[in-house]
Amino acid sequence: MTERENLRDTVRLFKIFSDETRLRIIDLLMDGEYCVQDICEKLDMQQSTVSHQLRLLRDENVVRRRRSGKKVIYALKDLHVKTIYQMARSHVEEC
Repeated sequence: MTERENLRDTVRLFKIFSDETRLRIIDLLMDGEYCVQDICEKLDMQQSTVSHQLRLLRDENVVRRRRSGKKVIYALKDLHVKTIYQMARSHVEEC
């Protein structure tokens, strides 16, 4: 990957973190894995909204999914995602 491609991908990642709904989902997933229905209930959101945002998060490698019977379970992709989110929250709280 070229430096320009890396920069463009970094911009896409930061754009993913720029939406309140996606941040609410990320914040919830900081605690562990959840199915779509549980995310909807805990965040008081419509299933279509949650599913759309999860697809965007998945497309940018922020969340991962796995099947458990008929349910699809979502979790944060890796420690990098947690670190980015925690550092941003920490910065906001300090300011």
